[in-house]
Amino acid sequence: MKIGNTNFRTIWVENNFDVKIIDQNFLPFSFVIKTLCTGDDAYIAIADMAVRGAPLIGVTAAYGVYLYAKSFLGANDFMEKLSVAVAHLQEARPTAVNLKWAVERQIKLFDNTKPQEFLVRELLANANKIAEEDIETNRAIGSIGLDLIEKIYDDKGIVNILTHCNAGWLATVDYGTATAPIYMAKEQGFDVNVWVDETRPRNQGSRLTAYELLNEDISHSVIADNTGGHLMQTGKVDMVIVGCDRVAANGDVCNKIGTYLKALAAFDNNIPFYVAAPTSTIDLNIKSGKDIPIEERHEDEVKYVAGFCGNKNVEILVSPKDSPATNYGFDITPARLITGLITEKGIIRPKEASISRIMGK
Repeated sequence: MKIGNTNFRTIWVENNFDVKIIDQNFLPFSFVIKTLCTGDDAYIAIADMAVRGAPLIGVTAAYGVYLYAKSFLGANDFMEKLSVAVAHLQEARPTAVNLKWAVERQIKLFDNTKPQEFLVRELLANANKIAEEDIETNRAIGSIGLDLIEKIYDDKGIVNILTHCNAGWLATVDYGTATAPIYMAKEQGFDVNVWVDETRPRNQGSRLTAYELLNEDISHSVIADNTGGHLMQTGKVDMVIVGCDRVAANGDVCNKIGTYLKALAAFDNNIPFYVAAPTSTIDLNIKSGKDIPIEERHEDEVKYVAGFCGNKNVEILVSPKDSPATNYGFDITPARLITGLITEKGIIRPKEASISRIMGK
């Protein structure tokens, strides 16, 4: 998607082996491109949220396996080192299932009988394939979700959409999940306005989603997280579209903290609440949302706010220095509050039978 007048992906390969990322910790104030030289660089990028969003975490992890393998070339214990490193990589963030899903796709290529150089090339090619699949998945989600927007547009002539956190192209390789239908609606000439939750504590809505929409010239307004209920009560929201980090077999959805509250408000006001969910985020091994591990992050993300002042990035303490803080990264939205899951294979009900069918089980 666009930064200024230039199209970028969030992660790409240069010179056939250099892995580049947009370091999202600097956005929207600075545009920084970083090279991932080692598997540990990929681990740190995921853990420190230089890359974030379930699909992008998965793709970055796939490249991380390749980078680990490249760094171990020539070692007598090559496969042993690679196996240990990959197990470590899977611990970078616990909630998004795409990390494990992508790494396991790479692990399937492991074979002691293969020459090391051949395996490294194979791992790079497979990571590239996973990245391209992500883009195609998001295009499909955009096209399918566009039909929902078009129906509202035909009735009203404008569509007001509320979203939470960032499920845009910065959370994927390109296009995004929840934002993909919005971008396609703009391309079709539909009048769309987006209410952008700031999404405390890291402000991924106000910092990232707003940044994307601004660059794509899409009408939007940043709102405090607690404003959504008021907007729904007063008829200013036509639909809610959010992303997700994991979908349980029963249709419960894990997403950025605060999603559950938006779903409750939407349900109470009879507003459709959709979750853009690539099938790679569906975890049939998790029976319900209560079984999904919820990441707890450092308290400083709550106690400090990052901003831009005097031409430099700054962090400001916003609570008493000695007051402790609790920082859950995600919450669970029960399936009963969700209108539908927008997948690349179609819109489905968040029910076990529907999910099993679309997953071919």
